[in-house]
Amino acid sequence: MQVKAIARQIRIAPRKARLVIDLIRGKDVGYAIAVLKNTQRAASPIIEKVLKSAIANAEHNYDMDREDLYVEKAFVDEGATLKRFRPRAQGRASKINKRTSHITIIVSEKKEG
Repeated sequence: MQVKAIARQIRIAPRKARLVIDLIRGKDVGYAIAVLKNTQRAASPIIEKVLKSAIANAEHNYDMDREDLYVEKAFVDEGATLKRFRPRAQGRASKINKRTSHITIIVSEKKEG
């Protein structure tokens, strides 16, 4: 059974979040949390929070054992972009895109055998 947690409209660029999410895909949840705690990236605490939420969903809603869980799927989709402008010289303006992300983590139990 697959259990998921989603964080929407997170104010971090998807490209930066994908670098971190690639580190935990397919790993045991204990190992994945250890990797996230020791990764020096801004997305790490956010992704760790989503992973812990997915683990809690599995334990509480479906009575799964934490020791048997692993990250089956993990991906980052692009959310809405906040468009801003920065004043420049001679009356011009340059565009700034503040990107957001939708982070999804799916955990499931390891197959016995």
